[in-house]
Amino acid sequence: MLTTPPLSLYVHLPWCVRKCPYCDFNSHEGRGPLPFDAYVDALLADLDYDLPLVWGRTIHSVFFGGGTPSLFPPEFIDRFLQAASSRLRFAPGCEITLETNPGTAEHGRFELYRAAGVNRLSFGVQTFDDETLKRLGRIHDSGEAEAAVKLAQDAGFDNFNLDLMYALPGQTLAMAERDLERAFVLDPTHVSHYQLTLEPNTVFAARPPRDIPDDDASWDMQEHCQAMLAQAGYAQYEVSAYARPGRQCLHNVNYWQYGDYLGIGAGAHGKITLGAEQDILRRWKTKHPTRYLAAAGHAEAIGGDDRIAPARRPFEYMLNALRLVDGFALGAFEARTGLPRTAIAPALEQAQAQGWLSVDGDRVRPTELGRRFTNDVIELFLDEDAADGAKPAALPHEVAGYTVD
Repeated sequence: MLTTPPLSLYVHLPWCVRKCPYCDFNSHEGRGPLPFDAYVDALLADLDYDLPLVWGRTIHSVFFGGGTPSLFPPEFIDRFLQAASSRLRFAPGCEITLETNPGTAEHGRFELYRAAGVNRLSFGVQTFDDETLKRLGRIHDSGEAEAAVKLAQDAGFDNFNLDLMYALPGQTLAMAERDLERAFVLDPTHVSHYQLTLEPNTVFAARPPRDIPDDDASWDMQEHCQAMLAQAGYAQYEVSAYARPGRQCLHNVNYWQYGDYLGIGAGAHGKITLGAEQDILRRWKTKHPTRYLAAAGHAEAIGGDDRIAPARRPFEYMLNALRLVDGFALGAFEARTGLPRTAIAPALEQAQAQGWLSVDGDRVRPTELGRRFTNDVIELFLDEDAADGAKPAALPHEVAGYTVD
């Protein structure tokens, strides 16, 4: 039997100042004044359309992703949260995260975001090397990144993430080390540390920089930086996520544990467990902001609905759960997929034989070797007949490309 998991809310704000050459998210350069009021109206209409899927359920986390959510002035974030909390029950202490570009930080804004209900920030720093920031198309420099974090701290934010990338064009091991050293000075509660990947349909994929570190150099950076993070008190809990004790990103953990989430906004994805129907629904919204603004709240705004057949659920579950260092409980697999553990027994045995997974009672964990071959491990759980002709598992914006936070 499927058991209804915790529910989160993902809100996509699609505009940015400038599209980065490595970015494959649904983001669009703003041209002229942005339609803040109209977009909040559209978000609320979108939410109203999806509400029948989640009547009576509690929201445990909210995540504003983009694009650049910090382009939206605080009063519009406040208006949305006030209206959303009148439609949905927000859990006490609900984690509410806003992605922030240091280049859009202005004095006084952070106090107002905090007053609106935002209690966690995620800064897209990427690197503290100014020349590399230019090559990445970022609109901030290292000084602005440090200043933005300090402004947020002065405003009372004590829970924030820094996004950092490694294996960047021209980057050396010493440069990757310096990025972490400068990050530690700012004392973040969470660090997302992930490798640059050349995603399809990006400028970097079409014209790759010639000086991207090779696989051996990238692996050296990863190992060295993981050791630095551990020594500084940041425990790795997911492939690319490190946190102080008790400061894991609850919103992203819900994704990895195959929880539910409403996705509203242009191009947003959602995943909802329909308990009465014993079914799992993935729904995504039309991507282009202009079309979304015109259609939000109507069936035309739905980019697609996909029912996740039981044969596909093991693969979808593992695609998420095996990114967690602590793995998953077999009982959780049964509750979140509605399948008996015997459905994955052959794949588990094969993964154990390869040394990729360990099984200790009810707990399944990826081994250190398994974490190096995550894609190979996950493929063991793919039902080829079910996958044939099926749409690939849709992932939420901040999980796509594994750019956590």
